Amino acid sequence: MLILPLFLLLCICIGAFRKVALYDAFLEGAKEGLATAKAILPALVAMLSAIRGFEASGLLDGLCDLCAPLFSWAGLPRETLPLMLLRPLSGSAALAVLQSILIEYGPDSPIGMAASVMMGSTETIFYTCGVYLAAAGVKKSRHAIPCALIAWLVSSLAAGWVV
Repeated sequence: MLILPLFLLLCICIGAFRKVALYDAFLEGAKEGLATAKAILPALVAMLSAIRGFEASGLLDGLCDLCAPLFSWAGLPRETLPLMLLRPLSGSAALAVLQSILIEYGPDSPIGMAASVMMGSTETIFYTCGVYLAAAGVKKSRHAIPCALIAWLVSSLAAGWVV
C-alpha cells in the first residue's frame, strides 16, 4: 500500500530535478487521454450494444452449442465457451460469465480452473487494439488483429490442455 505514494514522490522528485513543469505535463496527458476517449467512444458504444444484442438474442448460446463438439477434443468444457467467445470482445461481459461459472461450479472444479486460466491468459482484443491503434494514430493495421486472434485461440485452447 505504501508503494504508490512512494512512486508518486519519486516521480515528483525526478520531475523537479529535471525541471519539468509537472502540472503542465499532467494537463497535456489529460488532454491526450480525452482525445483518445473521444476517438474510440463511437466504436466502444457500438461494440457494447452488439455484445448485449448477441447475448440477449440467444445467438451466443446457439454458437456455443455449435462449437462445443469442435472444442471438446481440446478438453474445453462447453460451459467455458461463452467466456471464450466473449473475452476478445468485452472484459466486463467475460468477467460476469467467469463469476457465474465460479459460483455454479466452484473455483476448484475442472470447469472453474479452465475458465480461470482462460480469463487470465486472454485479452479483450478488439478493445485493446482499438485503443492502441487509435492512440498511435494508425487507421488500419493488417497484422495486429489477426495475430491477436491467433494468440486468443491458442491461449483459450491451452486452458483446456492445462487443466
